[in-house]
Amino acid sequence: MNDTRPIRAKSGTNHEGTSAHNRRVMIDALRINGALSRADLARATRLTKQTVSNIIEELERDGLVSSQEAVRKGRGQPSTPYRLVPEGAFAIGLQIDRHVTRAVAVDLVGSVLVRAEAVLPPGGPSRGTKVILDLVASVRLKLAGIVRQSEKRLVGLGVAMPGPFGIDGSGDDPWMMEAWQKFPLLDTLTAGTGLDVGLQNDAAAAATAERMVGAAHGLDHAVCLFVGYGIGAGLILNGELYRGANGNAGEIGMALLFADGKSTPLEHRASLASLYQYLSADPADPDLHAHINDLASGGDPGIDTWIETAAADLRWSIHLIETIFDPQTVILCGSAPEALVNRLIAAIGPLLPSIAERRGRTLPRLQSGMADPWSVALGAAAGPIGRAFDPHFAAILKDSR
Repeated sequence: MNDTRPIRAKSGTNHEGTSAHNRRVMIDALRINGALSRADLARATRLTKQTVSNIIEELERDGLVSSQEAVRKGRGQPSTPYRLVPEGAFAIGLQIDRHVTRAVAVDLVGSVLVRAEAVLPPGGPSRGTKVILDLVASVRLKLAGIVRQSEKRLVGLGVAMPGPFGIDGSGDDPWMMEAWQKFPLLDTLTAGTGLDVGLQNDAAAAATAERMVGAAHGLDHAVCLFVGYGIGAGLILNGELYRGANGNAGEIGMALLFADGKSTPLEHRASLASLYQYLSADPADPDLHAHINDLASGGDPGIDTWIETAAADLRWSIHLIETIFDPQTVILCGSAPEALVNRLIAAIGPLLPSIAERRGRTLPRLQSGMADPWSVALGAAAGPIGRAFDPHFAAILKDSR
């Protein structure tokens, strides 16, 4: 239980017919702050003590919250802290990329219990969906072997893949996954798994992972600049992930840069795909991630040249992000190897002047996030957890009808 650090929580409402929203607010407060007493929860969420007590009892009955040993503060009565029960809920996260698919199983607090990956065969979804369904079934089976009641507490399947969605392409663009985007993927996965399935782009999933267990944890305004095969930006605005009208918010990799009299999308210049092309590397090579990490660590001349060019473009991207979204911080994350991310951050500095330069900053303008090929699958798994338990306005509307 936290006695000195300010408690971060969204406000509940004491109006009638808002119990679903208040439940979510309480769960969110416990996830962000750790164990809290009923009095702490009441102060932080602006709910009455009776409302907090009723919800705590309900969450305990549902197996989502448990009490800890009472703590005495000063001369007052001892207080009982409550924490989330990790085994209270589970979710599966699935990443579908151009050459590989990864799946993870997480618990309510975002701990990864199972992970597995498989190579996607050529031929697109006509052959790939069987591989994906087999992978998800394998992860569920392993999870059930670890936690017997996991199937009863499985809240859904989150899927992440590169965007943009709903854009007509030429059909042969290697940067797009047009066949997968036109395929009835959600219906196929729903029918094949029996789970509630949601879809988001990989940058949004990476931001969700950062918000749940990474550098954006507890932040209300952050932008995660995702460097993977392509480039995207996951937007955390007012404490929630912003997806846009068509699920394509943050597709900064498609922003055009002008040089030598022609325009080129950002992700054609500063993504991992551009690095692979520069090095004549095979993106399907299972050892490529480790190889790039070694090259970045060892100061390979080819990597050095690419970093210098990519850093200049990413520096411009950060300036644009700060100017438009005014975040507390920009987090550079993605499936790029950690050594490469660290080199990029060093090369990007100093940042361009922007409205983000202000006295009293408590966070750096740019910081590193997860540099992990599994971060997208983790964020995808956090999606169903968020849909089931995070506070949002729709919960008030649903409960008050």
